[in-house]
Amino acid sequence: MIDLPYSLVIEATEEPDYFGFFSPDLEGFTGIGHSVEDCIYKAKWGMKEHVALLRDQRLPIPPMNPDPKIIIQNEKKRAVA
Repeated sequence: MIDLPYSLVIEATEEPDYFGFFSPDLEGFTGIGHSVEDCIYKAKWGMKEHVALLRDQRLPIPPMNPDPKIIIQNEKKRAVA
């Protein structure tokens, strides 16, 4: 069972022990970890902190995803503008 309130995308980088992650459901939420498991652990607690900050700042809080997914993919290279 996925124990996250929002979906999570984990991106593998060229470094074997460096992963980035973000939630497509929770704008502005990102982080880094040293393994897939580390990313999931950090995301679980980080999402709670992120939502608490949104609540404290009286910003909109997205509804929790009833069917969250964890996607693991290679890092997508982004163009620099």
